[in-house]
Amino acid sequence: MTEAAQFEAFLTAYQDMVYSTAYRLLSQDAEARDVAQEVFVRAWQHWPQLSASPTAGGWLKTVTRNLCINHLQRYRARWKFFSDLKSADADDDEPGLEATFAAPETLEAGLLTQDQGRALADAMQKLPQNQRVALVLYHFEDLDYVEIAERLGVSLGKVKTDIHRARLALYKKLQPRREELGV
Repeated sequence: MTEAAQFEAFLTAYQDMVYSTAYRLLSQDAEARDVAQEVFVRAWQHWPQLSASPTAGGWLKTVTRNLCINHLQRYRARWKFFSDLKSADADDDEPGLEATFAAPETLEAGLLTQDQGRALADAMQKLPQNQRVALVLYHFEDLDYVEIAERLGVSLGKVKTDIHRARLALYKKLQPRREELGV
């Protein structure tokens, strides 16, 4: 297999992961596609090292995350699912901030779960950018508060506040929807 064919297979294997990571952070299709394209340009530049690397997927995810953060910092003026809106570090005096969605056992339950996922994605799209990005980095990218603060160039307190406010906003946006769905 030629080097170009190997890279094409590599691109095909990882394109969804790279795009979905970028989209969760940027919340814009065109921007996520641009970042994904840049990630694969860089992958091609490093292809001799990546082609045999067992950690190529992790490298791609890190490059994607870093390019998204750089993009967001550069374009601040322009500035996806988890089922637990309350983390272990949240205050216990915030009752009911947990979103619990049972595993689907029937087609109807599966459709309900898909609807809940869409509702969550829609609610996340409506969050202010700084809150959405901090929340995605924490819940989807598994970064801790200190790492998020360092990567975004903001204070630790701002990160904690943004995540807290994002959780509250999601809870408020999803609560009427949960009642409508009978969850």
